[in-house]
Amino acid sequence: MDFIPVCAEMEIGLCVPRNSIRLVSANGEIRLVQPATGLDVTEKMQSFAARFLDTLSGIDGFILKFRSPSCGMKDIKVYSGSAKSHAVSKASGFFGGAVARTFPNLAIEDEGRLRNFNIRGHFLTKLYALASFREVENEASVSGLIEFHTVNKLLLAAHSQKESNILGNIVANRKRLDFAEQAELYKKHLAEALKRPPKHTSKSNVLMHSIGYFSKRLSGDEKEYFLRNVERYKEKRIPFSALLAMLQSWIARFDEERLKNQTLFEPFPEDLIELCIDRQCEWAGSELFEGRESTRRSKNS
Repeated sequence: MDFIPVCAEMEIGLCVPRNSIRLVSANGEIRLVQPATGLDVTEKMQSFAARFLDTLSGIDGFILKFRSPSCGMKDIKVYSGSAKSHAVSKASGFFGGAVARTFPNLAIEDEGRLRNFNIRGHFLTKLYALASFREVENEASVSGLIEFHTVNKLLLAAHSQKESNILGNIVANRKRLDFAEQAELYKKHLAEALKRPPKHTSKSNVLMHSIGYFSKRLSGDEKEYFLRNVERYKEKRIPFSALLAMLQSWIARFDEERLKNQTLFEPFPEDLIELCIDRQCEWAGSELFEGRESTRRSKNS
């Protein structure tokens, strides 16, 4: 992926270093103000956000600055005045809020929330899935759409069985839509499927579906052990990855072609797991991601 850094505050002319700015409630509206100087940069920030976001294309996600009144995603304190005052409510940052409104279906998070393992995993999963689908759109190939849905089938079911079924029907194309209409409809429901992190129940259902590929080739003890661990996963005693590792060992053992390329087992490059667990990893400013290749191809980039 390509990183495109942007500092909204510098873009509107604020210097480095600079006095802090804050969200202030005034006359029924929220303003962006620099208390030390009394400077109101509301219109400048709104203008920059609209102009900058309008120029973007091929963007798959954003990482926004944690608790920033300009680039924060949500829960930014709104004060009753620009001088010493107390917080009266919370809101989105001006630039961060514009990002969320302009690109509601993309992978968007802030650096603070990405310290959470599950939130980070969901963000990266969504980011790479959207980047891969953008390639399908660019190629405008029905076979590419079918392939995308095939390799993401278990991943989508783990997020939402309802949306997974809808996406399957879109691929079947019983309404005989042209590719542009079909892809647009698929993209809408793909975003809906990936909107939230998958629930334990949905992931457990996918595990049970997956073991069906091996049920006649496993010993009774192996099946019992797997099922017992599914229950342990439901009780939040072991991680989902432990069950995936068991399934992957059987995929290799039995050379199960139908599961080999499922993105459920590697929704994003595994190097990113180690990278993001590193406590030394700090994200500065707001960054946009432009996914260049699909998850599978990115290993070679």
